[in-house]
Amino acid sequence: MRTLPLAVGFMPLVDAAPLVIAHELGFAEEEGLALHLQSAPSWSTLRDRLVLGQIEAAHMLAPVPVAMALGLGGVPTQLDALCVLSVNGNAIGISNALADEIAAKAPLPGFLDATATGQALANLDRTLRVGVPFPFSMHAELLHYWLASSGLNTPETLDMRIIPPPLMAEAIAADEIDAFCVGEPWGSITVEQGGGQLLVASAAIWNFTPEKVLAVRRDWAQAEDDLTGRLIRAVWKAGRWLSDPSKRSTASDILGWPEYLDVSPDILERALSGQMLTQARGTLTTVPRMLEFFDSAATFPWRSQAAWIGTRMAARFGLDRVQSAQTASKVFRSDLYRRHLANLGAVMPLASEKCEGALDAPTVQKATNGTLVLGPDRFFDGRIFDPAHPE
Repeated sequence: MRTLPLAVGFMPLVDAAPLVIAHELGFAEEEGLALHLQSAPSWSTLRDRLVLGQIEAAHMLAPVPVAMALGLGGVPTQLDALCVLSVNGNAIGISNALADEIAAKAPLPGFLDATATGQALANLDRTLRVGVPFPFSMHAELLHYWLASSGLNTPETLDMRIIPPPLMAEAIAADEIDAFCVGEPWGSITVEQGGGQLLVASAAIWNFTPEKVLAVRRDWAQAEDDLTGRLIRAVWKAGRWLSDPSKRSTASDILGWPEYLDVSPDILERALSGQMLTQARGTLTTVPRMLEFFDSAATFPWRSQAAWIGTRMAARFGLDRVQSAQTASKVFRSDLYRRHLANLGAVMPLASEKCEGALDAPTVQKATNGTLVLGPDRFFDGRIFDPAHPE
């Protein structure tokens, strides 16, 4: 079968799995694509390769296309999110010294208790050096949201330092940072190497966080509509395959290959199964939806999620919240997603936006071609974001 070559960039993270699986298990080939996957050393490098046309698509932090649409970061090129590649998947970890400092006041809270862990950090009443992979990331947005809601004055007490994910374990072991927020497997690597422990799962802060997206340049999507559709369908099929629990061992083995993450499959399977080891000599903690690729419309690019990101950035960078929400919502291309997946009979939401944080439990809703189970998508503090009233 004749295939069309497509250069796609990724960062070595478990949530790059849809692209890796699409390539290795033939879902891309089914769509007539030959993916050339290229690993990047940092998110800024990956973004720049996409902007400069060195690659056609990328595994990308969900806030990056939003930030660029808002004129943040100094890169004028417009990017679009064709679909969500992964939901959740991050962990907030702390150094052993910080763990001892917290434990001296009270026992460490559980890995799923975002309220108590946030309060524990707020009670320290000092500046925290926190590593994040990029300034425009869900890592940064969730940290600011969580700690500010916990009573910490984040502009004064949060010293964010940009560290590529594979270097996070080294940074905390070298006492360059007190804490981090990073995607798997690099939080688990920190535990394995004894440099720190995991404090709280990002899923405990926002139950259904859009973490990574499939990003392309807007002009490329307009000029290459057929390739855009093929790529969306290949990734959607890979996400569906990954949703089967029986496939986790195979996925972990493939992701562990040297050209991808070069990490033990046993460690990778923790994120895929939600069985997380938070301390070197601790027991496994079950994290519901630690990392999600397909179920509950995980791949759908909700415009309301983009709007939430836009309002958070507006608050942090002094922009108009309403205008930022409107601009951001246009970046998540639910229109392209719907059009290119229609011929697969994909079950999709009837609407392209919703109130974020409104679902405390799985909820059945009407959808195209049947029904869809959504949620839970609760924020830890119980707030609800209505995209119709971003102010």
